[in-house]
Amino acid sequence: MRKFEFIGSAIPGCFEIKSFFADDARGRFVKEYNQAEFVKHGIQDNLKEVFYSTNKKGVLRGLHFQRGKMQPKLVSCISGHIWDVVVDLRKDSPMFKHWQSFNLTGDGCNQVYVPVGCAHGFLTLEDAIVLYKCGEVFYPEGDSGIRWDDPDIGVGWPLDKVEGAGKVVLSEKDRSLPFL
Repeated sequence: MRKFEFIGSAIPGCFEIKSFFADDARGRFVKEYNQAEFVKHGIQDNLKEVFYSTNKKGVLRGLHFQRGKMQPKLVSCISGHIWDVVVDLRKDSPMFKHWQSFNLTGDGCNQVYVPVGCAHGFLTLEDAIVLYKCGEVFYPEGDSGIRWDDPDIGVGWPLDKVEGAGKVVLSEKDRSLPFL
């Protein structure tokens, strides 16, 4: 059994969270969210929307954020393996334009809290199911992002861990996002 563990990151307000879980002969029981535990660690967003994506190995999604009604996110990989990235876009932050990565796996029962003002993206290192719990609903008119390969940010994507390195699977939307 493991209790919740909140691990701070270089990006203010961004946490890696190791979820509560208990194993026995039947399998594993995982609790990804408990409001009181999150409030104890300064995370007071109320979840308003939950969705998931299925992703083949080599898919790169991001770097996404929402303008106007910004979305704090709690992101977990419930099956497979992703290399998750948070980029601080808050101009008043000491970590403005800095990024941090996290390895999220279904077996690891860990997740990342992405605060408002940060962009989020990931590269799938194995086929994966990614779950997003958001503190604001999705508003198509506020949907935005920056290019995954923005040289001013310089995310060090582990493309060598994907078969056919350099041939990531991108949506047309992500391919045409602007640089910061």
